[in-house]
Amino acid sequence: MTTTLWQAGPSLASPAAQRPGQVWPDNAGASAFLNVHGASAKHWRRMRLMLTLGSLLLMLIAGGWAVFFMLKGQWLIVALDVAMAATGAAALVLSRRESLRHACLLLLGGLFVAIGAICVFLDVPSGQVPRATHHFYLSLGACAYLLFRGERPLLRHGVALLFLAAFVVFASCDAAIITPYALPDDVRASGTWVNNIFSVLTLYLVLHVMQSDVTARNEMEDELRTALDEQQLVLHYQPQIGADGQVTGAEALVRWEHPQRGMVSPGEFIPLAEQTGLIVPLGAWVMREACAQLVRWSKDPHTASLTLAVNVSAQQFRLPDMVARTRAVLDRHGIDPTRLKIELTESMLVSDVEDTIEKMTALKAMGVGFSLDDFGTGYSSLSYLKRLPLDQLKIDQTFVRDVLTDPNDAAIAQTVVSLGQTLGLSVIAEGVETEGQRAFLAGIGCQAYQGYLFSRPLPIDKFEVFVRGRVAGV
Repeated sequence: MTTTLWQAGPSLASPAAQRPGQVWPDNAGASAFLNVHGASAKHWRRMRLMLTLGSLLLMLIAGGWAVFFMLKGQWLIVALDVAMAATGAAALVLSRRESLRHACLLLLGGLFVAIGAICVFLDVPSGQVPRATHHFYLSLGACAYLLFRGERPLLRHGVALLFLAAFVVFASCDAAIITPYALPDDVRASGTWVNNIFSVLTLYLVLHVMQSDVTARNEMEDELRTALDEQQLVLHYQPQIGADGQVTGAEALVRWEHPQRGMVSPGEFIPLAEQTGLIVPLGAWVMREACAQLVRWSKDPHTASLTLAVNVSAQQFRLPDMVARTRAVLDRHGIDPTRLKIELTESMLVSDVEDTIEKMTALKAMGVGFSLDDFGTGYSSLSYLKRLPLDQLKIDQTFVRDVLTDPNDAAIAQTVVSLGQTLGLSVIAEGVETEGQRAFLAGIGCQAYQGYLFSRPLPIDKFEVFVRGRVAGV
């Protein structure tokens, strides 16, 4: 679901999630990585470049040492080097297949274990030559923070702090286990130079990516402010279809028509808007445009009965005067509030539920409808769900996509429909891309659909042509 209004949720989201086919191939694909990190396409390319270079560098260093120790007949060390090279090769393959999260975890996990083993068993410090391998922990800690910056706090901070803690331990003491495989000082002396050079280069690469991201972020933030001032944003509309095949409404999706770069993906500017607070004025603009469109539709018998769904971000919904702002927009445009549907995401229910219920109840009293978006992917409690003044549940496209092949997804979809019927709520499925999916959903009682089977998001003129074509049976 792509976003609309005041939110960071489905309507202001990237349109990639609406494409046919698999978007999260293994929950770690490029699109997923982009969405999770709120990253731009340039940032994603830099991340992929870092993974590629890191994998190649690991393969090169491990391969070189493997040859060196093979000549010396130290086969246990050779086995360790071969394992490291294989880890680099596997991470490279995963990154080329766009499984970026898995590539990150494999590469960093393999390096953490391998470097620790080298520090403990091979790079044993002496009075003449200090230990140097642990310096990689410092640069890799910075690398881990950059790669996982958009993940859950445990992963984002935990991995980086684990590397930094290991660096502190090995830098502060001479902990080691003496074995026959400990490297002699003459070998370690040359190895110290190699390790220090490569660890510094790795740290420099990470700092370069960070600086590039900061510069790009600042530039896009300025451009987005300009876009809001100069009306470069437009709304597209994805039809919502009823059981009879007619259009019952639409979801409004924001698009940015950049004067130089053309259409900018919401996956690039929506996360930035959320991070910088621009989501609030952006959401206010979407709400005004949505209400103005409802006014225009009310004057045409083909569109007068349509509803328009917009998503509300957590930041906007938590504004103290959110209800008053919405009432002011509704009064200014004079629309029928029952034609406006606000979509909330489950994640918004995690904190301050009472405030959410209070605001929803106030808006409901005005006639505004509510749909719970991405249902089944969040953490909403059924005890809270029954207290929310909802009108509709929306089956998330992650369940719809594999509903014909995954029994678990099919069961979840059926459960959502049954729950909606029990609570007296309508149910709509998003991301419907095939007739088979629609037929299955209809068979379990879902009578409303949204997805590429019917139409992609359309500019207003094409959307209205689509509506008239449906009425005419085209």
